[in-house]
Amino acid sequence: MALTRRGILIGVLAGSGLALGYVVRPRRFPLPLQPAPGEFAFDAWIKIGKDGVVSVAVPQVEMGQGVTTLIPQVVAHELGADWRQVAVETVPVSPIYANLALAARWAPLWMPLAPSLAENPHGMLARRWAEDRAFNATADGMSIAAYEAPARAAAASARAMLMKAAAARWGVDWQDCEARDGFVVHKGAPQTRHLPFGALAEEAAAHAPPSTPPLRADAMAEKQERNSAGAPPRYPRLDQLSKVDGSWTFAGDVRLPGMLHAAIRHAPLGADASLFAMREDAAKGTKGFVRVVKGEGWVAAVAQDWWTAETALARMAPRFKVTGPIDSNAVDAALDEAMRTGKAHRIYAAGDMALIEGGLPLQLRYEVSPAVHATIETASATARLEHGRLELWIGTQAPEATRESAARAVGLSIADVVLYPMPLGGSFDRRLEFAHAAQVAILAKELGQPVQLTWSRGEEMRAGLPRTPVVAVMAARPDAEGGVAGWRARIAAPPAALQFGRRLFGQDSPEQAVAAVAGKADPLALEGAVPPYAIPAVAVDHVPARIALPVGRLRGNAHSYTAFFNESFIDELAHKAGREPLSYRIAMLGKDPRLVECLQRAAGLGQWGGGGDNSGQGIACHVIGEGRIAVVASARRDENGVRVDRLSAVSDIGRIINLDIARQQVEGGLVFGLGLVLGCSMRYEEGRPLTERLGELALPVLADCPTIEVDFVQSDADPADPGELGVAAVAPAVANALYSATGVRFRRLPLFDEEV
Repeated sequence: MALTRRGILIGVLAGSGLALGYVVRPRRFPLPLQPAPGEFAFDAWIKIGKDGVVSVAVPQVEMGQGVTTLIPQVVAHELGADWRQVAVETVPVSPIYANLALAARWAPLWMPLAPSLAENPHGMLARRWAEDRAFNATADGMSIAAYEAPARAAAASARAMLMKAAAARWGVDWQDCEARDGFVVHKGAPQTRHLPFGALAEEAAAHAPPSTPPLRADAMAEKQERNSAGAPPRYPRLDQLSKVDGSWTFAGDVRLPGMLHAAIRHAPLGADASLFAMREDAAKGTKGFVRVVKGEGWVAAVAQDWWTAETALARMAPRFKVTGPIDSNAVDAALDEAMRTGKAHRIYAAGDMALIEGGLPLQLRYEVSPAVHATIETASATARLEHGRLELWIGTQAPEATRESAARAVGLSIADVVLYPMPLGGSFDRRLEFAHAAQVAILAKELGQPVQLTWSRGEEMRAGLPRTPVVAVMAARPDAEGGVAGWRARIAAPPAALQFGRRLFGQDSPEQAVAAVAGKADPLALEGAVPPYAIPAVAVDHVPARIALPVGRLRGNAHSYTAFFNESFIDELAHKAGREPLSYRIAMLGKDPRLVECLQRAAGLGQWGGGGDNSGQGIACHVIGEGRIAVVASARRDENGVRVDRLSAVSDIGRIINLDIARQQVEGGLVFGLGLVLGCSMRYEEGRPLTERLGELALPVLADCPTIEVDFVQSDADPADPGELGVAAVAPAVANALYSATGVRFRRLPLFDEEV
């Protein structure tokens, strides 16, 4: 359960002021980054070898977002290292690397009674909880927010220790030295002296680190103009070459002596699933087939190779019995019923509520269908259980919860589970779920040999949890000048974030999580629903819809539909008022000049012509945390369907650490969001998805991708994540563009239904 006895105790103690000793008691943890011969550890973040190689710890999973470059880049800049000698090392789960920023953001999920006590990432309660759980999950673009400061402090300490070692050799004051390009340098008479890091590493490691790390005056930042002329990046991605030549190792690439392979079939989505019938004799005689293993709601075939295992399963044709299988028509009906009669929970209110009560002059309904992740890499994991110790090779965004799930599945203590973190071939938050870890652990126990489990594409579709379906009724009261006096959003959706929290922190099954949070308000499921505009009265209501379909997180999360609701609705308000959509937005953004600049520059970049009739242009903007984006889309509809010709985006993400990665993340978000615009949806019948192949999802292929232009606003603000901004803003921009091109309003995602 997400609510534990310890959680209640902490809440009570904090309320009475007696938790101080619990949360501030000094703690020490073993060093997780052990140096090899010829290497020397500097804190838990850095190792320096005698050969001069600087190895940097990265406690986050690499899934394409570039974290295995960003954190080492921060270290290299602060340390003064030569980028050509910087290496990255993924590290085991450790409380040292607790993700305090994400723990604070997700406080409503692990401390639901009083989340405000733990929503400060610098607070001791969030720290203690995150350290207790060894919580270093990768999500919500929080890697830099969580790890830049400690990695930078470690690098500053190591730099001081290197300078002290060099100064001792030269007989000078260490503060008269500097570190740059992998050398410690002292400028003095009769000559400038240099010593490489490798020659100083052993002596430096013996020095005591300074009590206050001497940080450089400038934090890591790359300027827009640095790469504007097509020059090679100053900090190329460390994973780039290995991904090009195929040497980058994913979970499915693991090979162990004596390893077997497993394929799997899952029961349809629904309650009380069990295996009903299977022709086990049909697999006998299949060369390489070993045996069948049955689990709760699944059955697996094990063989010498995966294709043989998959073939054996197909021949055995397992059938399952499910109580109340999921049906999309029933889900749609439940959402409709919630919108009509459900109890609304007001999660945000500002201004004079009298302006938004009752029936407002304009009320429009928007809908979003369930969406799937469509990762390139399907779920895969390898397990070996020997002498009471389970080893697990797996790519996961939630390593400690994954260890716990595997340990519970085979009756081990979590201390007896060793997890080797593997990079991901895409995730989009899919790998915050970890059912395959428990499955492969059971297989390894049953077989007594190492086993690699790989889900087929069909099983990824059948057992993966989609992004939640949502229905919203957006209502507004115009003012005398055609602006907005009152704004009300009534949004019907299941408490999706609370469901996820129960699975992640409480190890609930999907069905248990659905039942446990039914009817509860969930502000995290409506993130981004509060518009950025200065409107005199605003209210956002959540109607917790009771649907049987378990739902999960997906890139962009709530922002991927709340931005669609807000920016489509504001565009409709502008047109009904006879106002130009860009100036209409800017007139209400006097308190957010950063977003205004994004809109103005995006309009220039996209050659915005006002979005008039038949122009095929649409505009949208959105805010996620401290990140901002504006997008101009050019789109049309012809006999071949929807065609997006151009996307022009300007983003303000504060101080940019790596310009190329930032641009890749915005571009990737735009294309991913375009997939949600055109397809990627899922419908269910008898608990089974009606789509089981990538080719049936209407995903944009390379030929469908528009011309994409991305620019950034220069800023010294703290870095914000660029990865989800494009996902959120592209859908309303395209929908608004299609309205200007066709005169038809599209109020459903994917854009397959027309509304006049």
